[in-house]
Amino acid sequence: MKHTLLLGYDIGSSSIKASLIDAETGGLLASASSPEREMKIDSPQSGWAEQHPDLWWQHVVAATTLMLSKISLASYEIAGIGISYQMHGLVMVDKNGDILHPSIIWCDSRAIEIGNKAFSEIGEEYCLHHYLNSPGNFTASKLRWVKEHRPDVFWKIFTIMLPGDYIAFRLTGTMCTTVSGLSEGILWDFSGKTTAEKLLHYYGFEKNLLPDIVPTFGRQGTLTSSAARELGLNAGIPISYRAGDQPNNALSLSVLHPGEIAATAGTSGVIYGVSDQNIFDPAGRVNTFAHVNYSEAHPNTGVLLCINGTGIQYSWLKQNIFDDKFSYDELNGIASKTPIGSEGLLCYPFGNGAERVLKNQEVNGHFSGINFNIHGKAHLVRSAQEGIAFSFRYGLDVMKSLGMAFNVIKAGNSNLFQSKIFREAFVNTCNVNLEIYNTDGSQGAARGAGIGLGLFPDESKAFRGLAKLEGIHPDFETAKKYDSFYQNWKDGLSRLRKV
Repeated sequence: MKHTLLLGYDIGSSSIKASLIDAETGGLLASASSPEREMKIDSPQSGWAEQHPDLWWQHVVAATTLMLSKISLASYEIAGIGISYQMHGLVMVDKNGDILHPSIIWCDSRAIEIGNKAFSEIGEEYCLHHYLNSPGNFTASKLRWVKEHRPDVFWKIFTIMLPGDYIAFRLTGTMCTTVSGLSEGILWDFSGKTTAEKLLHYYGFEKNLLPDIVPTFGRQGTLTSSAARELGLNAGIPISYRAGDQPNNALSLSVLHPGEIAATAGTSGVIYGVSDQNIFDPAGRVNTFAHVNYSEAHPNTGVLLCINGTGIQYSWLKQNIFDDKFSYDELNGIASKTPIGSEGLLCYPFGNGAERVLKNQEVNGHFSGINFNIHGKAHLVRSAQEGIAFSFRYGLDVMKSLGMAFNVIKAGNSNLFQSKIFREAFVNTCNVNLEIYNTDGSQGAARGAGIGLGLFPDESKAFRGLAKLEGIHPDFETAKKYDSFYQNWKDGLSRLRKV
């Protein structure tokens, strides 16, 4: 008898990861990622960020091939596929499904003014109550930029998709999206529980530019023969789940109910809290989207704080200051040689496009207070991690001001949360308890696929194999030290922002 497996993909902007979990035990059987180094983000102009969707598919194939080389499929049967993906990207295809332009991805800033103008002219109250956000720099506004600046591309568009929709299309040949996906593009009306008709009309888009809507959990298509050949899989496997990376990260940690909080610190850093209220921030510093289990009966939303420049800043430091000669673990060891507070060196990790939490300002990345007689490379590494923790604290204070409550935050054992120094800085700066689990986005997508297939009789069965690895708690004296350093950091940020 063959064991039933679930396959999950995490389509990031740095890499693509694939994981297989055992549907019965929830245990991880095999995983792989591609490429070994971060995928390149193209920036044809300052503030722009693009990736070609064919690049994602190339690494989906490579990661799958590498993962399958670690097991023998003769004893296993893959029952379903789930997809997690980088949010807010714009993919444009013609009627044949061919890419018309590189994807304008999440950290691209070109549509800020377009979104701000829409927010004003449609009406701030209307946007906040219907979309829970300003149109801002999200997918709909990026498409309007294309209409204004690349009409040669716009008028060839058959449909638009989010990055995960495109990968699902490459797997199944079917173009479709989800309510959660539409909400992240500011294309869903929470009040009317329909597509954002008024915004579509304002931007001059026909509704048929949007693909059909399918449930987040459920059969969304089946693996085609051609895709199966490229991947080394059997045709006919159903795709039964897809979600943006942050709602999916929450799912991977079993963060599904109001009051539960998830965090991640990959290329960007995110705090994501589930609510049963339509919480919105009039200043647009945090954003609210439909959660994976959003429905008319249970309209759960996810309130999202995003810091663009977290892992990408650490990667920049690794490559450009340390010439890629050290692993991330080795960098963490180097940082440990420096005391808390980095002896006055402050880092501002805002060099990856406009930051929503700073009201879409682009203040760029900075190291501040360098003393040539004291500071060395170890200080740079530690202050980078502390600066990321301070930026999280800054955003958490915004979320608390909107009525979100925090006690325990859950995170997977990946990226910056693998660093002891970062975990200590995060917990003590933010004054929260942190729980680390043995999961990541691709495993969450695999579990989502099982939920979408109805393989689990109840929620607890879906999260078999999810284990808490560590619990970290604030220390009173250490927290006082970090708070003092944070206040200095915050004062410096005000000067950078000139506010």
